Amino acid sequence: MQRVPSRPVQDRIPDEVLALAASEGLGELRASFFPKRAGVWAIIGMVFFSLLGLLVFVLPGLVFIWLLLRTPNVSSKQAAKRIHCFEHGLIVSDRDRPAAFRWDSAAVLQHITRRYANGVYVGTSYLYTLFKPDGSTLELTGFYADPEVWGAAIQHEITRAQLPGALDLVSRGEPLRFGDLVVDAHGMATSKRGSLPWSAVERVEVKNGMVFVGRSGKLLAWSNTPVRKIPNFFLFLAVVDQLRARS
Repeated sequence: MQRVPSRPVQDRIPDEVLALAASEGLGELRASFFPKRAGVWAIIGMVFFSLLGLLVFVLPGLVFIWLLLRTPNVSSKQAAKRIHCFEHGLIVSDRDRPAAFRWDSAAVLQHITRRYANGVYVGTSYLYTLFKPDGSTLELTGFYADPEVWGAAIQHEITRAQLPGALDLVSRGEPLRFGDLVVDAHGMATSKRGSLPWSAVERVEVKNGMVFVGRSGKLLAWSNTPVRKIPNFFLFLAVVDQLRARS
């Protein structure tokens, strides 16, 4: 992982995070990511609507007060949350106890949505769901600053750590499952479409949050699967590229 400064802030890593990193063998700290603070106008807006709501309708005012108190600008508990990326994994401090995920064993689902209002782009929402081998999960969102950086870093690091082992399994005749998509040395398959040999795969394209698999000689896609349903999406693409090149 490249050294990416998340913010120009001097931040002391808590002892419990360092102890967990050591016990999990995560290696050197590479970057830390902080909660995204609300802008001045957003804070002013919440204060205004809180006061207005209390004057006119009590419940809406209380809702805006609750939202204001949960911003990292006001809440020290929210401001203390962190994503710590290490050489061999990450630690998330957003609960009572920090949670660690190793790159060589974790899985991740990503759901990135570009939002529009009346045809005008208004922002992008990010949701990354991390999975441990024991089945425990954790969700990361745009609550943290630079989601386009830490999100891509998670995918790249999982791919780097797991690609050699995945290709080794395939070479020994084992199939790899990425959600509904299954790949092996001979081709790919889905429960609905059956199997497709690598020699018949004309293209694999990603567009508008969908993965399209094109079959040679066919205009329509053989398969289209939402990216958000493919665990370790970057690893899936890397495996497919390698197997198609071998075939």
